[in-house]
Amino acid sequence: MNAIASLLLFLSLSTTAVFPPLRLFDRARRDGKGSATTSKKDGAPNQDSRPGKEEPVAAAYEVDEFKNVAYRDDKDADPIKHRLDLYVPKGQRNFPVLFFVHGGGWHSGSKELYAGLGQMFARNGIGAVVINYRLTPKVQWPTHVEDVATAFAWTRNNIGRYGGRPDRIVCFGHSAGGHLVSLLATDEKYLKAEKCSFKDIRCVVTISGAYALDEIYGLWPSVFGRNRADRREASPLHHISKDHPPFFILYAEKDLPTVDRVSGEFFEALRKANVDVREQMMPQRTHVSAILLAHKDGDPTTEAIFDFIERHTEWKRPMPMADNNDRKMK
Repeated sequence: MNAIASLLLFLSLSTTAVFPPLRLFDRARRDGKGSATTSKKDGAPNQDSRPGKEEPVAAAYEVDEFKNVAYRDDKDADPIKHRLDLYVPKGQRNFPVLFFVHGGGWHSGSKELYAGLGQMFARNGIGAVVINYRLTPKVQWPTHVEDVATAFAWTRNNIGRYGGRPDRIVCFGHSAGGHLVSLLATDEKYLKAEKCSFKDIRCVVTISGAYALDEIYGLWPSVFGRNRADRREASPLHHISKDHPPFFILYAEKDLPTVDRVSGEFFEALRKANVDVREQMMPQRTHVSAILLAHKDGDPTTEAIFDFIERHTEWKRPMPMADNNDRKMK
């Protein structure tokens, strides 16, 4: 088991081959019906597209950036990990806000790696809050999710000063970050500790998350220990009720072992609880390229997330600058 754990952890942190974006396939609870369907997503980019070869899309807004804002400033606050970066559409008000939590196996990762993601959402009219949180081995579970809850509460309480709507916060995470935002939105005790609730989360986007830690017993013992009851408590899959915000669950075709299966289990559990939930597999993507390419305008993963945000926040995609200029000239 130790050899397998080491291999999986290596794979989860590896920046191996980036695969070209193809059409997405999704399962969703549609029109209030309980049954899931599988279908091609309408309007996906051409299958022959290749990363790096697309024409750049001129988005509607310039971006204001606010770096290294403290979401904890008490005497015990970490000067690096209790910080976040904000990316907001310049001169705009009342926009939805993406609250992003990075991956890295609960051991590594940094908000600085996701500046491109924050900038991409902001130039399309969605504010982005990209956070740091404390990591193992400096801390053990549940410190990670407690930090995420604290950063979320700061966002809800302060984003209005930057123009964002505190009632339109979309939680978004990849890998370990997908686990953390999913737990935040399924086990309410972490939110309640910060005087927040499920109602403060407008919807959740999670890519390649870990939803059932008790099913992968023995992995990441330095984070979660080996007690099955503790690992079950840390698993979003075991906290499902009808009260959760809408979920969008994504995973890669070439993802880590078990991610596709557990993503499906999580989807089915949410669907059976009558939660508004959607699931998509990203063909030819890996665990890493699933998020690595998501900062590109026109990427199918980005487009799918835009669709989901548009549905749940009343946000409308802005007209590209090029189109605005064309209209002015006519």
